[in-house]
Amino acid sequence: MRYLRRKILFYLVAVWAAVTLNFLIPRLIKGDPVAVMLAKTQGAAPVPPEARRALELQFGVSDDPLWVQYLGYLNNLLHGNLGLSVSFYPTPVTTVIRQALPWTIILVGVATIIAVGIGLALGMLAGWKRGTWLDNLIPATTFLAAMPYFWLALVLLFLLGQVLHLVPLNGGYDYSTEIGWNGPFLRSAIYHALLPALTIVVSSIAAWMLGMRNMMVSTMAEDYVTTAEAKGLRPRRIMVSYAARNAVLPSVAGFAITLGFVVSGSIATEIVFSYPGIGTSLVQAVSNADYALMQGIFLVISLSVLGANFIVDLLYALIDPRTRQAA
Repeated sequence: MRYLRRKILFYLVAVWAAVTLNFLIPRLIKGDPVAVMLAKTQGAAPVPPEARRALELQFGVSDDPLWVQYLGYLNNLLHGNLGLSVSFYPTPVTTVIRQALPWTIILVGVATIIAVGIGLALGMLAGWKRGTWLDNLIPATTFLAAMPYFWLALVLLFLLGQVLHLVPLNGGYDYSTEIGWNGPFLRSAIYHALLPALTIVVSSIAAWMLGMRNMMVSTMAEDYVTTAEAKGLRPRRIMVSYAARNAVLPSVAGFAITLGFVVSGSIATEIVFSYPGIGTSLVQAVSNADYALMQGIFLVISLSVLGANFIVDLLYALIDPRTRQAA
């Protein structure tokens, strides 16, 4: 319980710091969303002061002291109000994020879990059976991790999409289908997600394999593994319950960070494939100086990373009881 209380207190402070920084950064930039929006309508009739003031109220532009704005920001945040998006005016930021987030979570989340699962399994086997063809294959796959991500996406897009016509070239679904939980739309969404997901898996699996393999080799030299072998336990049990259970601990922490950043999407992937995820929305927000949308996306990313790390800290304590004792 002491370990849990300390972790909860730490993450509460971290959430407060993330929320506060998310409030301060756009205001330090001194961006004016009303000026940005009016700049898009250059050549139109001049905007009356009353109309400009109305837009300022909509976008939350205020001359109040900073602490008053901070309290108002917290109140809006508790009510789920993140303001209006300049890029998609007059759509609220929460609506833009709610529409884009599921695409990213499903695509990048599932692809990341697959890459981690396969990478750790192959790394475990390679570390257990050192010197075999699988162990010798892992160093040869490290070039995938060093390969520029966008370049790999472009190569796969050209070969599988342009040359072989096996996958669509862009988009998240066939625009002739009706969005919803229906067969044609789901089949179209899966079909369009195959190549982006393959890109994520291929580019990230080598790092997980190599990391797990090295930890397995290190763990195999520990006394408790030698003792288990001397007791005559089955090799599979020693590999999974003794060696792999301890070798996977560093990967668990890395997986927490990776999974937390799933909500930010793989910006390179979404841009190359014109995929309608949160990464594409972030690029649009930056290009349009849409501070409200950037602020909302950064907040979601920060909270997701903190939440993922909190969950993994709890799992870490279950996997390694020494963590709880040290606390």
